Amino acid sequence: MDTLLIRLIAPMQSWGVQSQYTVRDSGLEPSKSGVIGLLCAALGRPRSAALDDLVGLRMGVRVDREGDLHRDYHIAQDVLNSDGKKTRPSVVTNRYYLADAAFLVGLEGELPLLERLQQALRQPVWTIFLGRKAFAPAVPVWLRDGLRVGQTLEEALGGYGWIVRPRGSGVPEYLRVVLETPEGLQVRPDVPISFAERRFSSRRVNTQMLPAPANLSAEVL
Repeated sequence: MDTLLIRLIAPMQSWGVQSQYTVRDSGLEPSKSGVIGLLCAALGRPRSAALDDLVGLRMGVRVDREGDLHRDYHIAQDVLNSDGKKTRPSVVTNRYYLADAAFLVGLEGELPLLERLQQALRQPVWTIFLGRKAFAPAVPVWLRDGLRVGQTLEEALGGYGWIVRPRGSGVPEYLRVVLETPEGLQVRPDVPISFAERRFSSRRVNTQMLPAPANLSAEVL
C-alpha cells in the first residue's frame, strides 16, 4: 500500500464528533469526518457528492504537539426554535477548540487516488480550514514529500521527521498515534456517509505510543 501524509498546524483547530445543540465539542486529534471534509474542499466536491473513495482510506494521526483544550463562550441572539417559527432572545453556547496543536495525518490507500489528493492539496479549489471556517492552517497542509510510495500507514507515520520543533528543553521520547484498524478498542462515530444529510457511521481505532523521530522533517519552517 501507499500513504499520503498531510500536516495540520494552526493556532486553533476544532474536531467535533458529538456536537449537539448548544455544545460544540472537539476531540484531541483530527476526526476522519473533518479530514475528509478538508479533502472535499481541496477537490472542490459539493456537500452532496459521494464519499465512498475517501471514506475507504485508512487514516492515522501522529500528535507532534498536543493542543491545549479551551472553551469559547458565545451568545447567539434571535435564535429560531425547532418549529422554525418562534425565536428566543438569546442562547448561550459553549464551543471547544485546541490551541497550538500540530498533527501529522496519514491516509493509506491506492496510489492513483492519493496522487489526485496530493495535487488537490497543493492547489485547492476551495479554502481549507481545520474544523471551523475561522480556523485557517498556519502553514500549507500539503507536504512536498508527503506521498510515501510503498509505505504502509504505520511506516509512513513512524519514519517521517518532526513537523514542528519540540517545545521546551526536553524532547519527548514517544509520540501519541491514533490508528484506524478493524480490531481497534475505541469506537469513533466520525465516518461521513453524507455531509448534505449530516449522516455518519463509526470506525474503530487504537491509540499507541511510537518512538519520536530522531530528526526534523525537511518541511519544518
